[in-house]
Amino acid sequence: MKLHTLKPADGSTKTRKRIGRGQGSTRGGTSTKGHKGQQSRAGYNYRPWFEGGQMPLQRRIPKFGFKNRFRVEYKGINLDSIQELIDQTGTDMIDHQFLYDHGIISKMQTLVKLLGRGELKAKVTVKLNKFSQSAKAAVEAAGGAVEEV
Repeated sequence: MKLHTLKPADGSTKTRKRIGRGQGSTRGGTSTKGHKGQQSRAGYNYRPWFEGGQMPLQRRIPKFGFKNRFRVEYKGINLDSIQELIDQTGTDMIDHQFLYDHGIISKMQTLVKLLGRGELKAKVTVKLNKFSQSAKAAVEAAGGAVEEV
């Protein structure tokens, strides 16, 4: 085998359409562009969402809602998840570092809110960003402490 004998496999390549090479090519004359009009001119290009002059979809549909730039998003963690972690590890302190180490949060900067689903049996100190009233009451009822960071 030599380099000059190499060629693509049969049927793997197609010959391109040769446009505008005279009447004998069957694609001479108007070169498959029809007669006159915007689309027959050189340099014509259209946006993918162009609808031929019809009112475009993004202008037909009414506007609604808004995004609040000042929204603060918290990752919610419930009491039953905390109890499960305590059962597995036997810890008495829940904070960002502990949650990060156990894969509950993916970044140390994540804001975390403790929510009240489930019940807490262990006495534990919880240092997080926010607490729901029911979660705060549940932690204190179990003999633990709550501290907002």
